[in-house]
Amino acid sequence: MRCPFCGEQETKVTDSRAADDGCSVRRRRECTVCGRRFTTYEVVDRTPLLVIKKDGSREEFDRNKILAGIMKACEKRPVAVADLEAAVSDIERALRNRLEPEVTSRDIGELVMEKLRAIDEVAYVRFASVYRQFKDITRFKQELERLLDEQ
Repeated sequence: MRCPFCGEQETKVTDSRAADDGCSVRRRRECTVCGRRFTTYEVVDRTPLLVIKKDGSREEFDRNKILAGIMKACEKRPVAVADLEAAVSDIERALRNRLEPEVTSRDIGELVMEKLRAIDEVAYVRFASVYRQFKDITRFKQELERLLDEQ
């Protein structure tokens, strides 16, 4: 593994442990030349998962896009980043467990809303208002009433 600080090829592993619910390995490494430490993650190389967008185009699944959307919905809310990362991992696991090479963006959006509803209701409503493209206050109100009725 190349050192990100000095570029040296020789590094040694000082610690290894399971990460992301056992789906990856976190390794602490130390450069043998400059002595600086850094962290790497080792994950299984999976077959690509394609997302079918609303316009019919396809792109490779990117968990960082989901995390960014969830983080935006949870902005200024008392939600731990670790909870959001766990939710994204759960979503990705659910999609990959379908064993289908393609998934629709609609399926992803529904899974995100399901996770957000359990994490933070305000974040859920924020995400739903963008995802479902509320056109007016009436639609927004209906969603809030539906949420309250389910409680």
